[in-house]
Amino acid sequence: MTNKLLALTFSGLVFVVSAGAQTSPQTARQALVEMFFSKTPGTFEKHLPQATRAAMRKAGAGSGPSKLEGFSALISQLAAHGQQLQTFDAGPMLMSIEDPQTHAKFEITVERDDLRADEDEIELSFHGYKDGETQTAGTKVRLTFTMKQEADSWRLNEIMVAVGVSLTDPAFLKAMETGMKAASQGSAQYSANAPSTLAGMSAANEASAVAGVRTFNTAEISYAATYSGHGFTCALSDLGGMGGGVPSEHQAMLIDPRLAAGRKNGYLFALSGCDGNPATRYRISAAPADPSSGTRAFCSDESAVIRFSPDGKAASCLSMGKPLQ
Repeated sequence: MTNKLLALTFSGLVFVVSAGAQTSPQTARQALVEMFFSKTPGTFEKHLPQATRAAMRKAGAGSGPSKLEGFSALISQLAAHGQQLQTFDAGPMLMSIEDPQTHAKFEITVERDDLRADEDEIELSFHGYKDGETQTAGTKVRLTFTMKQEADSWRLNEIMVAVGVSLTDPAFLKAMETGMKAASQGSAQYSANAPSTLAGMSAANEASAVAGVRTFNTAEISYAATYSGHGFTCALSDLGGMGGGVPSEHQAMLIDPRLAAGRKNGYLFALSGCDGNPATRYRISAAPADPSSGTRAFCSDESAVIRFSPDGKAASCLSMGKPLQ
């Protein structure tokens, strides 16, 4: 009797321990993190709908998993460049990348997580910082991922992209005011005899150029997240395409047509330095088309830190530009 009692007790303990050891089902958010940030091959494809995977197989191996796992490769390369990456399964933060050398940080935060039965909508926003100060003032990028349960697994069913600029955001207004004051001083140095109206136009052009560079930064982030096999792009037209149709890798519809054409308010915009496959780097520059358009050139890169050069040359800004305060 004692042996039987001991055996039953032992069996009960084994059952309790086994039940406690069972892992909880994966949440939609955990599946999203695994899909985009896991270093394990095949995790991106694992969370795609069966219909999408079947279509990819019919399309051929050349455009399949290699492109799908591109975002994971992009993240791995960022980490290899000394940037510290963290992901979070819970809380307001989804992902954080920090570069100790440049004191720059990029964060993805969860704005909304609406779970309804077998569907979960997760809305994300993107934020860049330099020395603790925001580098995306006034610009709002939103990606909404719709996850659905399929075959006992969360699958990515839909992606929605939204980009907006708030003209009343305090940080945006402060940055514009600072840029216009500095531009006015630069215009005075350029020509003490220039009419005040010309100086005002130059200041407005420079403020517009800074806003344009910010727009390119947020558009590149959204583009790389959406088209992970490509990474960042150095083709201005890839980010444009507002004329209609469906967004694609070659017309993502993230910026207005004038920026996509490379010229706006007297400034010339250019993308360069898209290294890697997928591309993990890019550089954006904005230089005045002529001295009357502005006196300074502005530039930035994947760090989202905006710099300027007082000589108005894009090359000077990219090589030794000073951070815009």
